[in-house]
Amino acid sequence: MSEQTEKAFQKQPNVFLNKKKLAGSKATKSEGRWTKNVGLGIKTPREAIEGTYIDKKCPFTGDVAIRGRLLRGTIRSMKMKRTLTVRRDYLHYIKKYNRFEKRHKNIS
Repeated sequence: MSEQTEKAFQKQPNVFLNKKKLAGSKATKSEGRWTKNVGLGIKTPREAIEGTYIDKKCPFTGDVAIRGRLLRGTIRSMKMKRTLTVRRDYLHYIKKYNRFEKRHKNIS
């Protein structure tokens, strides 16, 4: 059903894997895959619907809920497992000089 890359068996908590097969019935590809609509105008990606990966930190197939603000930025690194670092550039106003300076934050 899925790509097993961890030592422990990976499965989606909402899917029962040992369903009895009836004689003469055909199994569908989408059977056994659980996805959800996260809302906020974000469409569920095709990879989440048709894929075979198991990720508990994925908002479309896992237990993570999207809360608060949606952030925009550029990806700096993807070295950590299932985590990435995003760089957010912004302008900071300096009242004394009546100008802006560039600043940035790295968010994991």
